[in-house]
Amino acid sequence: MAIPGFQEFMYPFLKMMEDGKEHSISEAYSRLADELGVTDEEREELLPSGKQRILHNRIGWTRTYLNKAGLLKTVRRGNYVITERGKQLLMDPNVEKIDNAFLLQFKEFRIFKNIGVVQPNPIQPPINGDITPLEEIEKNYQILKEEAKENLLDKVKNGSPLFFERLVVELLVAMGYGGSITDAGQAIGRSGDEGIDGIIKEDVLGLDMIYLQAKRWENTVTRPEIQKFAGSLEGQRARKGVFITTSNFSDGAKGFVQMIDKKIILIDGDALTEYMFTYNIGVGHEETFIIKKVDEDYFGEE
Repeated sequence: MAIPGFQEFMYPFLKMMEDGKEHSISEAYSRLADELGVTDEEREELLPSGKQRILHNRIGWTRTYLNKAGLLKTVRRGNYVITERGKQLLMDPNVEKIDNAFLLQFKEFRIFKNIGVVQPNPIQPPINGDITPLEEIEKNYQILKEEAKENLLDKVKNGSPLFFERLVVELLVAMGYGGSITDAGQAIGRSGDEGIDGIIKEDVLGLDMIYLQAKRWENTVTRPEIQKFAGSLEGQRARKGVFITTSNFSDGAKGFVQMIDKKIILIDGDALTEYMFTYNIGVGHEETFIIKKVDEDYFGEE
């Protein structure tokens, strides 16, 4: 089963508070996961950003929505109690489910959602009611990112060999290899050795060298190509190599690099554009949104 949507946690969350005692958000993570049958593996699943568990994000937004509707109130950092409104709601035998639509009956929640008041940019509920606003943002970010990566790969494939060479130089320098652009540019394409397109410093001081092979290909790179590259490394008494392609690698090629002593990193088209995206090679900032939340530690007086 999938992790329940954040609205599915609303009624169980409020029900957990029914005893009128103080409960913590960390307690809610555990109790609600148990109650709704969330598996151990699902509890560890992360948002695409990798910065927060999906379960914690959804229950956190559940808490926020219930609080904004006046059904819970904060008593101290990370701890909450049910309000009289919340108690009355649970006493209603007709209420068996709470969701966004249900919460709209409360004025405080409508104000929170900017519904029923004059606002130039009213906040709309998530397109998919099962996910939180933060998840919706991250989901759309991933869509835009994948679209940008597809466009990047198309541009790289249609560029000249010289363009691809320059791209590799700029990317490796941006990643911290090769020293300066000038140093790296002199190293790439100058070795003249069969099966090796260039040699680049692993660090600024050049304490070790990395041998490169770059293929602007459409076809899958197979094991024989990687074996040939490994043989070239052996001829240079080199220990490290990077094979970059705009296509992909066969399972045989991937398996081969796991079997040999030399360290060969395989970078396919998807990984190449991922690195380009991460290190701002061939992309620019169109818009920046900074999502802020309250720093609970700042307000702690303990």
